[in-house]
Amino acid sequence: MHFGEHLTIDGYGGSKDKLNDKELVFDCLNKLPEELGMHKLADPMVYFAKGNDLKDPGGWSGFVIIEESHISIHTFPEKQFVSADIYTCKNGMNNDFIQNYFKEKFDLKDIEINFIKRGLKYGNL
Repeated sequence: MHFGEHLTIDGYGGSKDKLNDKELVFDCLNKLPEELGMHKLADPMVYFAKGNDLKDPGGWSGFVIIEESHISIHTFPEKQFVSADIYTCKNGMNNDFIQNYFKEKFDLKDIEINFIKRGLKYGNL
């Protein structure tokens, strides 16, 4: 038995308008936990992060702390890119649902995911 699961999403070719929409980022962080059967400990926080060079032209960064761990979203509208993390101590995360959720919300044309089982030795403790 492993401790939890960590899904990272990198989305490409998204809508600049949607990626630059603070309320949409907040809404995703606010609703996704319930859609996944998780429980928020506090309201999401979303901040504008100004760019620092050509690699990072700035965008919205947000997170929500959940009983099961956290979800974060970082948008880069000028690059039409979004990076997100869903980390939970629950097992059996619905990766297909999460991929489709982000594709739909930000009109992503391409997506890559990485899935990590965390704490593989946890059951031995």
